[in-house]
Amino acid sequence: MEIVGKIKLISEIQTFDSGFRKREVVITTEEQYPQHILVELLGDRVDIINSFSVGEDVKISINLRGREWVNPQGETKYFNSITGWRVEKLMTTPSNYNSPVPPSFQNTETPSSPTAMIQEDEDDDLPF
Repeated sequence: MEIVGKIKLISEIQTFDSGFRKREVVITTEEQYPQHILVELLGDRVDIINSFSVGEDVKISINLRGREWVNPQGETKYFNSITGWRVEKLMTTPSNYNSPVPPSFQNTETPSSPTAMIQEDEDDDLPF
């Protein structure tokens, strides 16, 4: 799974007595209702965010984890976490950011009629 968005926060590395390390990154998605998604980087993955900074557009490959816990009162609780394992920088340009087709591949001429489209196809000498 992947999350795409802008880095909102990169926390400091937390090191625990056991030697385990953890770092949190918050990604803000760019959609109608932006979401602020907390992604945990664990163990040797805490350093994969070092070359990135707040405000950059990234794609983070994630695993969704779930666990069950029974509290002292005997109630079962469920928890989810999002763990990141790869971060990629997204190359975007403001002028064509939302364009699904690069400008160099967009057809700027539109045939005026269906017969014009057929005539264009007939001029093509490709066997298919």
